[in-house]
Amino acid sequence: MRFVITFSQTVNMDQPAKAGTDSIARLQRVGLWDQVIDEIDGRRIRIGPRWLIDFASCNYLGLDLEPDVATAIDEQVRRWGTHPSWSRMLGSPRLYPLIEERVAELLGAPDVLALPTISQIHLSAIPVLADGGHIFLDRQAHRTVYDGCVFARGLGATLHRFPAGDLDALSGQLRTAPARAAKLVCMDGVNSMTGNAPDLAAFARVCRDHDALLYVDDAHGFGVIGERRRDESSPYGARGNAIVRHQGQTYENIVLVSGFSKAYSSMLAFVACPPAVKRRLQVTAPTYLFSGPTSTAALASVLAGIDINADRGDALRARLHRMTARILDHLRRLGVHTPNTSGFPLVQIPLRDADGLEAVGWSLLERGIYVTLAPYPGVPRDQVGFRIQVTAANTDAQVDTLLDTLTSMAPDLRPAG
Repeated sequence: MRFVITFSQTVNMDQPAKAGTDSIARLQRVGLWDQVIDEIDGRRIRIGPRWLIDFASCNYLGLDLEPDVATAIDEQVRRWGTHPSWSRMLGSPRLYPLIEERVAELLGAPDVLALPTISQIHLSAIPVLADGGHIFLDRQAHRTVYDGCVFARGLGATLHRFPAGDLDALSGQLRTAPARAAKLVCMDGVNSMTGNAPDLAAFARVCRDHDALLYVDDAHGFGVIGERRRDESSPYGARGNAIVRHQGQTYENIVLVSGFSKAYSSMLAFVACPPAVKRRLQVTAPTYLFSGPTSTAALASVLAGIDINADRGDALRARLHRMTARILDHLRRLGVHTPNTSGFPLVQIPLRDADGLEAVGWSLLERGIYVTLAPYPGVPRDQVGFRIQVTAANTDAQVDTLLDTLTSMAPDLRPAG
């Protein structure tokens, strides 16, 4: 019987594709990749005969296990059927505009366009917004953002890349771009490996200074972080309305892309943008014009999730913050390095020796812990290790087991400093 740890989707794009393929093939051969989960019980999973504690799920608010969501799905499926048969350009069930209105209100955004997945949005929206001009891509952006930029390059855009978070480098590149050309800056919000977020205010200011549009993928921030208020339940902020509001920004020159597949546990995504950009995407983006629509169950679960978020989302985020803080505090006491300085529920732990990843992976499984592996060249060699993702559905007892495991494995983990 083989067991699996999931594989990081962040990609070191400076490495050849074959190296990444070889790495995955190796993980397959040794049994740490591409397996079937047979059963779940809360935030535990069964693979074959063995139960593991799941710290690889991105269901941050635990809505995948909410009975109220399942009830809402049944009601809407009976009303609309299992799946609308139209592309969005032909017709949208009333559920779509209702979601767009409610998400726009939550975000404080001028408008929202809902589409099936973030990956599809990147492939369709980035080429439209780049408009054959110049794209400036943060080197640490998610692979799907990179794919959208490469597709846009194939349609005539010029692609530039700048070091992660380097405002000076970006400013220099923007300064040399043709004044009349469209300029699009693409980056992550909450990074999918480090758990950290950029200084969005500074990047937005640089983009405004150079008449550039800032395109932000906040897949891991939406639902977790939000606007700062005196009555917030945790440093994550309130309402879970994503990085733009969390950092006190407006949507003046920002397009926010995110989705419901993480915190809301549903297969739907969105673009938050000015109405003019929405109208442009509705007549030019292939994902809107031609893609098959999202299932009724997914649309219904989004609406139910929005209700739960309004009712008790901040309490769920407070629980999420408390458990994440326990893990980060424990790593500090152990003297183990993590790049996470934000306190957000993505905790990357690099290894002391990159060649020891397979042994560490098996050691985690033997202790009943299921996490996300980050092998080279998916990440640079000095970042090889694993990622812990915490959700509100994890229990304190499960975190206790994780902390004990980290203590026993501390010699294999990279020391702080």
